[in-house]
Amino acid sequence: MIRAVVRIRSETLPVNTSLNRFVVAKNLIRALVSFHRGYFIVAVSGAAVFATATVVSSYGVKLVIDDVILPAFTRDGVSFGTWFATSLIVVGIGVVRACGVVVRRSFAGKLQWATAETLANRVLRHVMSQPAYWHRSRMTGDVAARAGVDTDAAVAILAPLPFSTSIAVLLVVAGTWLIVTDVWLGLFATMVFPAMLVMNVLYQRKVDRFYRSAQDELGELSEAAHESFDGVLVVKAFGAEERETERLAVISRRLQTARTRAINLRSTFEALIDATPSLVNVSIIGLGALRIRSGDMTVGDLSSFVYLFTLVTLPLRIVSYLFSELPHSLSGWDRVQQVLREPLSPTPRSIKTSIVERSSTTTPVMVELEHVFAGHGSEDVVSDVNLRVKQGDTLAIVGATGSGKSTLLQVIAGLIPIRSGSMVIGTSRVGLVFQEAFLFSESLRYNLSLGADTDSDTLWKALEVACAAEFVREMGVGLDAELGERGVSLSGGQRQRLALARALAMGCELLLLDDTTSALDPTTEEQVLRNLGDFNQDLTTILVASRPSTIALARSVLYLDDGRIAAHARHTELLATNVGYRTLISAFEHDRSKDAS
Repeated sequence: MIRAVVRIRSETLPVNTSLNRFVVAKNLIRALVSFHRGYFIVAVSGAAVFATATVVSSYGVKLVIDDVILPAFTRDGVSFGTWFATSLIVVGIGVVRACGVVVRRSFAGKLQWATAETLANRVLRHVMSQPAYWHRSRMTGDVAARAGVDTDAAVAILAPLPFSTSIAVLLVVAGTWLIVTDVWLGLFATMVFPAMLVMNVLYQRKVDRFYRSAQDELGELSEAAHESFDGVLVVKAFGAEERETERLAVISRRLQTARTRAINLRSTFEALIDATPSLVNVSIIGLGALRIRSGDMTVGDLSSFVYLFTLVTLPLRIVSYLFSELPHSLSGWDRVQQVLREPLSPTPRSIKTSIVERSSTTTPVMVELEHVFAGHGSEDVVSDVNLRVKQGDTLAIVGATGSGKSTLLQVIAGLIPIRSGSMVIGTSRVGLVFQEAFLFSESLRYNLSLGADTDSDTLWKALEVACAAEFVREMGVGLDAELGERGVSLSGGQRQRLALARALAMGCELLLLDDTTSALDPTTEEQVLRNLGDFNQDLTTILVASRPSTIALARSVLYLDDGRIAAHARHTELLATNVGYRTLISAFEHDRSKDAS
């Protein structure tokens, strides 16, 4: 089966201007905050308390120096009351500030990871709601990256956001306080604020494309790694480890290059952010000394001034961190939204398919197809199919490789949509069992029931019918046996029988077998098929088969040739009347005799 692969690439957002950047950032933050507003409000409130206490703490420094330290060197000294009151004020400010920090950090963390969980769950629910043919057109690793690394990247901006939102309050209050303390020195000190904001904007404009490129490469690496690990047996069987490693290394190097460029810009940016306040602080101390000498300031005023300016530079660093995380978050958000914006594809059964209630007075038709055209991609694999299968019948679908057998089975199962025509299914309980059986790395009970509350007797009955009960008992722990990833410890035939038992345990009334018994020996296969007939007289079975002995057990045979029904009759009748069918069966028998020898 050809698998069409569509790689979803990040679209370039219209962020070429500062206004567009502001709008995009505002929309991103608004969208992220909307998931858990309560956590955000509490975190911002804690940040506001911290910001206010930070400004007030500079007043505490002034009191300590002017009312306690300097008087201590005079003849009169410091009274106990003054010392106690000043200490109480300083400690109180510190406690309030600490409480603000605890609240801000705690709820900022809750905001970030609760949002990550909500966003990831939305992506997973959306992806899980897509039909099977949608998943066949996507790389599993890329889809997994959207719900994993891209979600984490999208919410990275939430960590510094609550504190950053209170920076406006802090800058206004701190700037006012600095100017009130000393007009000229305050104006000089506040000049650093717009300078740092300009550096932030310039940095963001340059680093955007590197983060976007790095996020795309990370998604592609996840996609390639998942594909490589999933096919590890094929890679090792053909000795392609070095070639596969080099393929992943090429993607890793592209990711490294994009990340390195982004980190180089970030390190330069952060060096400027570090250097600017330090240089301004040195200048403030020099100018402040002159103001003290002229009598315009006290030592306490200058100390509180320098202390407050130093404290304000840390919040400015948080703003810088917010700006540095913004491109990263935007890249992750874009990739997540590409999945969420994609409309849900209609389920195949909702397209020209109906499920009807069976009549109890007559033998109902379980499957009815009229002029059905269907396939993968843009080409029809089965064309103009007309088919009626009654309840309790056993139909074998036979044809050469590529004739559309598996596709027809998946159309009936509701995995592939019909392009034209109509289909009626007599039950909603349809089970499709593939040739390559998939088992979860869970207990045997879970693999048979898929978490449903199915009693043990039903599970054992299904195992008996599938000729799997004997080897299950030999495992020693029965239904509680752990199968390991994909049932790696079991043979192909054992996995096929367990997959068949799962369909029976789920109560399927229409059983579709896609060469399900191909790994069984002829005797076991014949016993399984006979067990199915004895298990439930109303069970309708449609199977793709290539073993003549299996085909002969079916009540009728559907012979497909190039996607069309070439004949539909009993096996013996087709052998006598259809040359193409007879030639195909002879080829099957020849292949079997060669395999046996």
